[in-house]
Amino acid sequence: MVSPAREVGLKRSLPEPAELANSYVEVAQRASRLLRQHIKKTARKGIWFPSDELEGARAFMDLSARLLASPYRLAQAQMAMMRDHFRLWQQTTLRLMGVPCAAVASPDQSDQRFTDEAWEENFLFDFIKQSYLISARHLHQTVARAEGLDDATQRRVNQLTRQCIDALSPTNFALTNPEVLRETARSKGKNLLKGLKNLLKDLESGDGKRRAPIAGSSAFRLGKDLAATPGKVVFQNELLQLIQYQPAGTHQCRKPLLIVPPWINKYYLLDLREDNSFVKWITRQGFTTFIISWANTDQQLSHKSFEDYLVEGTLAAIDAVEQATGEKKIDLLAYCLGGTLLVATLAWMAARRDQRAASATFLTTLIDFSEPGELAEPGALASQHRGLGATGPLAANGDPDSRAAAATSTMLHANDLIWSFVVNQYLLGKDPFPSELLFWNADATRTPATLQRFFVDNFYRANRLVQKGGIALAGVDIDVSRISLPCYFLATIEDHISPWKSCYRGAHLPRGPARFVLGGSGHIGGVVNPPSAGRHDYWTSEALPENADDFLSNAVRHPGSWWDDWLQWLLAQPDGNTLVGARHPGDHALKVIEDAPGGYVTDRPDPPAAAPSAMP
Repeated sequence: MVSPAREVGLKRSLPEPAELANSYVEVAQRASRLLRQHIKKTARKGIWFPSDELEGARAFMDLSARLLASPYRLAQAQMAMMRDHFRLWQQTTLRLMGVPCAAVASPDQSDQRFTDEAWEENFLFDFIKQSYLISARHLHQTVARAEGLDDATQRRVNQLTRQCIDALSPTNFALTNPEVLRETARSKGKNLLKGLKNLLKDLESGDGKRRAPIAGSSAFRLGKDLAATPGKVVFQNELLQLIQYQPAGTHQCRKPLLIVPPWINKYYLLDLREDNSFVKWITRQGFTTFIISWANTDQQLSHKSFEDYLVEGTLAAIDAVEQATGEKKIDLLAYCLGGTLLVATLAWMAARRDQRAASATFLTTLIDFSEPGELAEPGALASQHRGLGATGPLAANGDPDSRAAAATSTMLHANDLIWSFVVNQYLLGKDPFPSELLFWNADATRTPATLQRFFVDNFYRANRLVQKGGIALAGVDIDVSRISLPCYFLATIEDHISPWKSCYRGAHLPRGPARFVLGGSGHIGGVVNPPSAGRHDYWTSEALPENADDFLSNAVRHPGSWWDDWLQWLLAQPDGNTLVGARHPGDHALKVIEDAPGGYVTDRPDPPAAAPSAMP
């Protein structure tokens, strides 16, 4: 029986009945209105066949058949998981008795989901955390080691399995998240009611699909909070603007640096806030820095191809850098798809005996597409996502939908770009917190469908870039082995878009001296890793064996950022330490057009008021 004092305490811990009733009424009305709208819209569209979901089901049925065909191996996997769970139970019991024990499973250093102290200090939450990590590890291993699946199906089930495991994390549920439980007790459950209102609001604004607000229009201003490194646009054509940054001192390195970002994203991933801006950092190291800002193409440019992006893109930018500085030797750096474009450009230049490229740096770049990442599969993500598939949705102008590109990237970084916001907004009931990465991810670039289809057909599907003369561009048969300049390759160990072992194979294709570095974290976090943050380590080896596993087994792990390693490599190249007087935009043949970040980056294809996701 509850004592009077206890009864009074319980009453005080609950919200007022009238307040609670009003909240429930509001939630019920909004949910009912949203459901009616969805039913009407579905009825107008007629019968819908969930083709992508059926394709995923087919892949898992194939997986099940392969696993059941080897019952002994499946039983081994089950027994291994049971042993780990039994060890966890034993160690949890010992811990309750005051005996210190080592963890059976620990989250990765870069995993931000389990940073709350309760996951470590409270035996119950520690048990939940380790149980989840054990199950996740064994499930990943079982799926990845299934025999008899074709490559496409294997990648499909790997990706969907990881997405399901991420979704089932105990951090995503109110009763198994210690931070949510504390807030629920403190606010008397108001956080959950507010979170439900937030969810309904997002569903209403997203026309029935959840669209997570990114606080973009109010929290970030291009040129002020992001893309704010001082610079000027000094050249432009239909496809790009070229930004030259103001010098940070009285002298600069003689060789200028040109950065080539991927064409499907805005360039300012490399120029976010001042404390994590790669552009700001390298400018402070004394480099005359240029970066390409790709244009949002429209119907008039829908015919532009990969060849056009080579001629009017990278080659035009190299010409402009030469005019702006008067230098005949240029260091080049490219990220992701920009690196693939740069490789083709360098092979074209080698065939034409154009020696203006002094060195090349490739960040998370695929050259050999024999084992591409998850972004390569046209059906790998929900059908409303573009990925790199030629079958993805097209915008009204015939170009791939930029919102779908943002959704694709979001799903590939679900823990950072989806589930952290689910917990913050829907479980903790907080207002959206500003994220520069989510803002950038939602601010995608429109690109010609012709370009995307060429890229998918010739690289991802046919892997012609590794074939001598496999493709011809601007009158030249492309042969990557002709590239003889020094090359620096960075891959990241958790990258699902450009798998590090695939990047490693590409490092062997040019015939010049190569340095390969393996960074920590993933496709974005491993690249945007300033030395001041000290978040992720990196691995290096002077040898470059054929096998990627041999490289890693002999590599040395270093604390800190690959930025410092790359800088020392770049300065060690011929004329790397030669200085000249500081160059300012407009000093030479090219005159200033406008201030950075320029009109091409602020010409958004869609207002980035919300980041699309694949959540229903």
